[in-house]
Amino acid sequence: MMKQSACRQMTEPSFWAGVLVILCTLSMGADVHQALKTPSMPSRVLQRHKRDWKWDKLYVNEEMPPKNPPEKIGKLENTFFDASARYILSGEGADSIFTVNDNGDIVVNMKLDREKKSVYNLTASLIDFKTKKQLDKKDTFIIVVMDINDNSPVFPPDISGSINESSNEGSIVMTVKATDADDPTTQNGMIGYKLLNGTDLFNINNKGEIRTMTSSLDREKQSQYLIAIQAKDMPDVSNTGNSATTIVTININDVNDNIATFKTGKYHFNVKEDSKPGHKIGILGVEDKDEIQNKDPSFTIQDKFDGMFGIKLNNEKDGILSLKVPLNYEMEKMHYFTVNVLEHTVSKSPDNQGPNLQTRAQVFITVIDVDEPPVFSQTEYKFSIYEGPFKTPIIGAVSAKDPDKNGYKIRYSIEDSNSPVAVDTVQGYLSLKKELDREDKSSHTFQVTAQEDVPNGLKSYALVNLKVLDINDNKPELTNRSNVYVCERDEPGTIIGTVGAYDKDENSGRFSFNLKKGTLNFSLYDNGDNTASIKLKQGGFSTEHSVEHVLEIEITDGGTPEQKSIHQLQIKVCTCQADRQVEYCMSYARTGVSVSALLAILLCIVTILVIVILIVLRKRYQKEVLVTKSSGEIHEQLVRYDEEGGGEMDTNGYDVSILSSACHDSSFRPGTGPSLYAVVKKPSTCKGDMAMMIEVKKDEADHDRDGIPYDTLHIYGYEGSESLAGSLSSLDSSSSGSNLDYDFLYEWGPRFRTLAQLYGVDGSDSDSSD
Repeated sequence: MMKQSACRQMTEPSFWAGVLVILCTLSMGADVHQALKTPSMPSRVLQRHKRDWKWDKLYVNEEMPPKNPPEKIGKLENTFFDASARYILSGEGADSIFTVNDNGDIVVNMKLDREKKSVYNLTASLIDFKTKKQLDKKDTFIIVVMDINDNSPVFPPDISGSINESSNEGSIVMTVKATDADDPTTQNGMIGYKLLNGTDLFNINNKGEIRTMTSSLDREKQSQYLIAIQAKDMPDVSNTGNSATTIVTININDVNDNIATFKTGKYHFNVKEDSKPGHKIGILGVEDKDEIQNKDPSFTIQDKFDGMFGIKLNNEKDGILSLKVPLNYEMEKMHYFTVNVLEHTVSKSPDNQGPNLQTRAQVFITVIDVDEPPVFSQTEYKFSIYEGPFKTPIIGAVSAKDPDKNGYKIRYSIEDSNSPVAVDTVQGYLSLKKELDREDKSSHTFQVTAQEDVPNGLKSYALVNLKVLDINDNKPELTNRSNVYVCERDEPGTIIGTVGAYDKDENSGRFSFNLKKGTLNFSLYDNGDNTASIKLKQGGFSTEHSVEHVLEIEITDGGTPEQKSIHQLQIKVCTCQADRQVEYCMSYARTGVSVSALLAILLCIVTILVIVILIVLRKRYQKEVLVTKSSGEIHEQLVRYDEEGGGEMDTNGYDVSILSSACHDSSFRPGTGPSLYAVVKKPSTCKGDMAMMIEVKKDEADHDRDGIPYDTLHIYGYEGSESLAGSLSSLDSSSSGSNLDYDFLYEWGPRFRTLAQLYGVDGSDSDSSD
C-alpha cells in the first residue's frame, strides 16, 4: 500500500513522473507475484523481509518561488516504516531548504539558484519516535536543481587582437570567449557568436575564432577595425535565448611591404676643404610608408666616389652622408655623383610599382676654400742612430709645405725643450744636441712643428720616432757572487760555485772567463755557456783558522769592440750539512768607510757649524740692541750700578759724557713713537752744564704720567755726597724729620725691631739723652 500511495502521488504529468510510475508498477507487480507464491505467515515472518530505501535522485527546478503549502518534490520510503516511525533529514539544506513530514514527503521551502548550488547531498534516517532508536541504517541521496535559462552570456572587458597586413585569407586573427552561468551541458549554457559588422573582411565561428576573409588588409590604408560581436545562448533555437554584444578592436600590424624612396632627386651640400674624415656632410632624406621599425633602406654610391664619401643610417633611418678622406679645393672645387636607395620588402605592395618612385638621386658637393695649415710629407717619421759619440749630428729631415695658393714659407721648431734633437728652422734637418745612451733610453719620441712664416701663421705637427742603436760600450758584470763558498768537508775537485756574466748591451755575444792571477786553492773552468765553474784544488779549510780568499776573474764579451772587466770574488769558508747546506760562514770585515757613512758625518758637521753661527749672531745682535738704545732709556744704564755713586766729583764710576752729549747726538733724540717719558721743552742750547741736564730730567719725570710715582734709586741715586744740591733720596732722610710715627712697629714683635729702630724713636735712646 505504501508503494501504491507513493506511485499515486508521483504520477504527475512530467517525464520524470512517468519514469517513476513505470518503476512503481514493476515493483508492485513483483510484490504481488511474491505474495501469490508465498503462503500466509504471521507478521513476524514479514519483518524478516530485506530492508530497502526506495529512491535514487530527486529533482527540483531553480528560481521557483515558495508555495503555500510547500511544493512536494519526492517521498522517502523504507520497508521498516510503521505508525511509530519517523523520517529524519540531515545534510545540506536539511530542515531549512528541505523538510520531511511524518509520511516521508520531502518539500522545498525556498527559491533555489542552480548557479549558486546545483546539487544538495542529504542523509535520511528512520527512528522510532517513542524510543528514539534508529530502525534502519542511514542512507544518502541527492537533490538536483534543474537549470533554467536565466543568465545571459558575458564578454571579458577590452577585447583586442591583431594581425599582420597582407595576411592570407582564412588566417586566425583572435579568439573571443564569452561565458554563461547556466548549465553548459544544456542549450541554456551553450553560446553561439555572430559578427554585426565587418563581415566582408572577417567572420567568426561558434568557437569564437575570428578569421580573415581577404588577403588585402593594408595598414597604410586602415590600421584598425572595430567589430561588433553578438554572443547568444541556445544557439540551435531561433528567436529565443539570451544574448550580449561587445566591441572588439582588431589592429593591423605593419610589415615591410613598401620600399624607401628619396624625397627629392637632387641634394646640394657645401664642405670646407679642412674638414676631417668622418665629418657629417648632410642628410639624404627618404620616405617609407612603413613604420620606423620596418624601414630598412640601403644606399649605394657611384663608383670612384665610394672611397671619398660614405652613407650611414640615423635613428630615423635616413641616410647621413659623411666624408672619408679630406677634400682639396686647389685640386677639385666640385664633386657630383649618383646615389641609389634599395630596400628588400617581405611582400609586394601595389604602391611599390610606378614610374614616379624616386630611388635614385644626384648629390652635388661644393668644396669651400679655407686657409689650411702646412702639410707634412709624412704624418710620422722614423729615424735611427747609434749611441755614443757621433761623426755627424744630422739624423734626417722633415718636410712640410703650404697647400694654399699663397704658398707661405715654412718654419720648423721643436717645442719640447727636453728633446735631445734640434731642427733647422728653414731646411727641417734634424740634428743631435748631445750624445745618446741606449742603456739610458732606447728611443725618443717628439713632435716637430711646422708654421707658416707670417704673423699668426697656422701650425701643424708631425710625430718623430728616433731609435737609438746599440754599440758594445758596456763592460760585462759578474753575477751569482753569493753562491760561491767552500765547505769544511769539501774534497779537492769539488765545484764550489758557478758564476755568470751580464752585459747591458743589446747583443753582447758569448762571455769568456779566466783567472787574472793564479791561486793554489782554486781553479776556474769556462763552461762555454756564459758561465764558469770554480773548482777546489785542495781541501782542509776551517772556519776557525781561515784567511780571506779572493779571486780576480777577468770577463771578456764577444762584442766589437771587445770589452773586458776584472772582478774580485770573495770566497767564504762555511760549516755545511749534507748536500752542502750552509749552517755558518766566516765573514771578513773590510776597512774603509762607505759613501753613505761619509755623507752622514758631513751632514752632522754642517749642522753643528750652523748652530754655532746662529748662537754667535744672536749674541752679537743682543749687544747691538743695548748700544743703540734711545736717549729716553739712558737711565737704564745707571740702574746696573749697585751703589749711589760719588756725586759730581766721581768721574770713574759713571760715564757722564753720555748725559752731556745727549743733546748733540741725533740718535738720542725722541722719535715719533711712544716714549717712556712725556716730551717736555728742552733748553735751546747745550753747553755741557750738568745742572741744566739734571733740571731737564727732573722736569721730564714731573710731567711723565706713566712714570713710577715714587723716588727710585735708578733715577735720583747718582748725586752723591759731594753734590751741593744734597741728596734727593728718601733713603738717607732722617726719621725724626718725618711726620709719621713708626713707634707701632715695636708692637709687631722681634722680627720688626730693626725696622722700628731705623724709623721709630727708641725709648732707651731718649732716656739716655736726658
